[in-house]
Amino acid sequence: MRALCTLSVVVLASAGIGHAVISSLDAGIARVDAFKDMKNRPRAGHGMNVLLVGTDGRDKITERERRAFRLGGAPCHCTDTMMIVHISENRDRATVVSLPRDSYAELPARTDPGTGQQHPAHPIRLNAAYSEGGPQLTVRAVENMTHVKIDHYLEVDFTSFMKTVDVLGGVKICTPAPLKDTYSGLDLAAGTHTLKGGQALQYVRARHVDGTSDLGRMRRQQRFLASLIEKAASSGVLLNPMRFRDVARAVLGSVRADETFGTDELLDLARAMRDFSPSSSEFVTVPIGQMNYEVRGIGSTLKWDQAKADQLFTSLRDDKPLTTDPPRHDGPAPAPVTSVDVDPRQIRVQVANGSATLGLAKRVDAALAATGFATTRQPVTAPAHVPHSVISYDPHWDRSARALAAAMPGAELRAVPGQGPLLRLTVAADFKDVHKVRFEDPGQPAPRAVRGSDVVCPGS
Repeated sequence: MRALCTLSVVVLASAGIGHAVISSLDAGIARVDAFKDMKNRPRAGHGMNVLLVGTDGRDKITERERRAFRLGGAPCHCTDTMMIVHISENRDRATVVSLPRDSYAELPARTDPGTGQQHPAHPIRLNAAYSEGGPQLTVRAVENMTHVKIDHYLEVDFTSFMKTVDVLGGVKICTPAPLKDTYSGLDLAAGTHTLKGGQALQYVRARHVDGTSDLGRMRRQQRFLASLIEKAASSGVLLNPMRFRDVARAVLGSVRADETFGTDELLDLARAMRDFSPSSSEFVTVPIGQMNYEVRGIGSTLKWDQAKADQLFTSLRDDKPLTTDPPRHDGPAPAPVTSVDVDPRQIRVQVANGSATLGLAKRVDAALAATGFATTRQPVTAPAHVPHSVISYDPHWDRSARALAAAMPGAELRAVPGQGPLLRLTVAADFKDVHKVRFEDPGQPAPRAVRGSDVVCPGS
């Protein structure tokens, strides 16, 4: 997850920042030879591929931060998060591919360049490559699995992530359901929140908010990164060299990069990505074929769907977008689609007209059915008019109620114990329209790539 903030530097370098500013930043980057003595590498494709790695190192965390944000414990010296960021050849698109840390990997036989020791081929979890052989073995493992040539390696930590978010003034995220994780300390109610550095770190670290573990966490990381890009693009950072410098310093103060990622590369990206925005980014998780794939001596791993993974990485090598261009619309842009964690087809809704507008309930019933909800198709008239739309629900079906509320912005949620699974929506005269929602099972990898503009909070 610390890798998220490193991509922000790439994105923030879009205002034609001067060479002197970039050079001063370059001087503060710690270097690592991530490609030393590497042979038999994949052929180069089009565009640039950056391997972003977040380790669990916490040397620069203060004691207060350790206590406040649950950052105690011994580090495992392994990668906590790993992403391939593909920057298109014409620099108008960034594709972010999340690689699950528990992915099943087969390391090829190798010779340790420092000691000459021979290491036979053997299986591991992907995140263990770092503890076995550092950045070099991590790059080798990723290239071996994806057949994508890695051009640059960037590694970041907790401190740079928190400082980056704080310098930006916080990042807005929205969640359709409460998020509580006693391990990371995350505790968010359903709704929209502006997260500062420490709380943002809890959000992207959380693995125990539900039963989805790393898969749900990767989705939250992708959403956060899209929102961070949106904040950077809209806050003026990209147009202010001094603010850019402050943000970049916060990030690069704790970054390790390969020896070839320097001033020229930063300036190249700065000049080329002036119009970068959330709609210029796309996010996907590598397709998973088998959950809980047991490996002797290792335990449970995630095994990729190799055929689908091959298609994904072929598109990356060929510099092809993973999302298609949305249709053009005249007039105001359509409202964004909101992700919900309950399938609307399983949510029964009775619509009642709580206004003096004839046919309103029938119109809302049809609109909800069109976006997937299981309406009764028999709207009724409410006993009395209501000033604002109300969703009455049994607390046992609170997640379903929040999913319906996502389609009815501004509607009041009213708990009615004992009501049962049928939700009752009373529509008021202030009703405007039904927002589209999309079901995303938090326990499964995202089935398709999404644009950054599709996963930021509505209205961002």
